[in-house]
Amino acid sequence: MLTSYLNIFILFLLIFLGYFLSYRQWFTNDTVDVFSKLVLNLSLPFSMFLNITANFSKKEFLALFSGMIIPLLSMLLTLGISFLCIRLFKVRDSHKGTFSTIFTCSNTIFIGLPINLAIFGEKAIPFVLLYYIVNTTIFWTIGVFLIARDNPLTKEARISFHPLVMLKKIFSPALIGFIIGLIFMLLSWRVPNFIVKFGSYLADLSTPLSMFAIGIMVYFIGIKNLKLEKDIVLVLLGRYLVSPLIVWLLGRFIEVPSLMLKVFMVQAAMPVQNSIPILARNYQGDEKFASASLCYSIFFYLPFIWLLLSFL
Repeated sequence: MLTSYLNIFILFLLIFLGYFLSYRQWFTNDTVDVFSKLVLNLSLPFSMFLNITANFSKKEFLALFSGMIIPLLSMLLTLGISFLCIRLFKVRDSHKGTFSTIFTCSNTIFIGLPINLAIFGEKAIPFVLLYYIVNTTIFWTIGVFLIARDNPLTKEARISFHPLVMLKKIFSPALIGFIIGLIFMLLSWRVPNFIVKFGSYLADLSTPLSMFAIGIMVYFIGIKNLKLEKDIVLVLLGRYLVSPLIVWLLGRFIEVPSLMLKVFMVQAAMPVQNSIPILARNYQGDEKFASASLCYSIFFYLPFIWLLLSFL
């Protein structure tokens, strides 16, 4: 367990380095956009493609999909609990939709993928992807709709929620890379060596650039501007207690491989999505609440992951 925790701690050192270099003005606020585009559009798609083609057979992969029922049910149940929390604890009207979305959806790629690789190694990647597919679909459908509803001008917010935009987000470059890799694997096509080498260089950029991007975001949001309010505490309980606990309980009733269940629990207990503050601003919602939730979820993750690793 200590080795896994040290691997995770190294990732947080990269986040701190991104924060420090932002303080030293090596990175600007625009650097986040550059790193995000590199990761989401180049390095991550190649990582998905190469891992699925190199590590899995057709028979092995087809056996995985029965496990998708756990992330789907767990996220729907967590969403229902978020609605209950809104009523019981009187969450502010200005960010009810944002609250439910970040209570339910995880940061499955920027933090989730590197963390699972640090703990379980490359054998965890297909399970990470299964959770990612469900998480991304719910986030860009139900989640974005709920965030849009936080806008007092509800009618305008609903108009801006366009199905084509939603589909574009669901079928992200990372998912397309995964699908292309799936086609190669199912048809037993051989990937040329030069593509493997070229893609490997790009895939290796995913983790450091992702961690740098998070450190830059934390710096420019500003630690001094953060306040740990009641609604944020509820978000942290949702992210780090309710969500993984529901996955664990479902695993008592739905039989899946042990590693799959562990990966699903780790994925369920991730910090808030990076894009939440951007979406909240885009829909004229409570951007401060979204930003504070993101930052606090990152700050509290390092001590929390020690407890989760002990449980696993």
